[in-house]
Amino acid sequence: MTNQTRADGAEHPIGIFDSGVGGLTVLRVVRERLPHEHWLYLGDTARLPYGTKDPDTVSRYAVQAASHLVERGIKMLVIACNTASAVAMPTLTKEFAPLPVIGVVEAGAEAAVSASKSGHIAVLATESTVSGGAYERAIKARRADARVFSQACSLFVALAEEGWTKGPLVEAVVREYLQPMLAEKKRDGLDCLVLGCTHFPLLKETIAQVAGPDVALVDSSETVALAVEKILRKSKLARTAGRGDTRFLATDGAERFARVGSLFLGEPITVQDVELVDL
Repeated sequence: MTNQTRADGAEHPIGIFDSGVGGLTVLRVVRERLPHEHWLYLGDTARLPYGTKDPDTVSRYAVQAASHLVERGIKMLVIACNTASAVAMPTLTKEFAPLPVIGVVEAGAEAAVSASKSGHIAVLATESTVSGGAYERAIKARRADARVFSQACSLFVALAEEGWTKGPLVEAVVREYLQPMLAEKKRDGLDCLVLGCTHFPLLKETIAQVAGPDVALVDSSETVALAVEKILRKSKLARTAGRGDTRFLATDGAERFARVGSLFLGEPITVQDVELVDL
């Protein structure tokens, strides 16, 4: 595939993609910070989850999703999927240069290093993100003496998509996953926890309760929003007036995207709002 050229002009949308609806938690935060911008969100719902797939497959899917957004004239690409950000960032950055590309892993690592005093940081993520070690590399690139404890929490995704975010069942699952991290905290002073999947912020209240008040929770969405704002200003591509609009694309299941996506975005999405596309 030939390199795409960056779309010129502030009126063009910012593209965001995820393997499903989880990235809507990122969209929710960046829209609040940048209300004038237009947004084009793509959820690759036909092929989710990315978190259990081979890295080469994830990279291929990520390039296909990004290509679709680039063809629609985006001025920036945000990778809201932690797995795709962990695996495919170098490929996407090279493939679509000079288009600015921002990933949640780099943003989360930056926020974690700033939040942790001890340098002992936990990462809760999907199996693929944990096994790939992307957060550990990104954190240690920013703080060489950091210690990173990673835990795959696959059931968190299912809980979030069912809308089960509180209650005894959710607390029991969270407590089971966090037991090794709590042992690290007691033994070595772990003081920061990164929510390394876009589904996990929906469980943030319960995770914070189990982790304890002395553990800082990092959700990379706010850091992503800051990075987007900085690049827009530097490149003089910021839209400065009017209310921006949002369009939703999905590769399968418009009804489910609208229903579950409403939970993640924090506002209603109708089936009519969702355009089905083929990658």
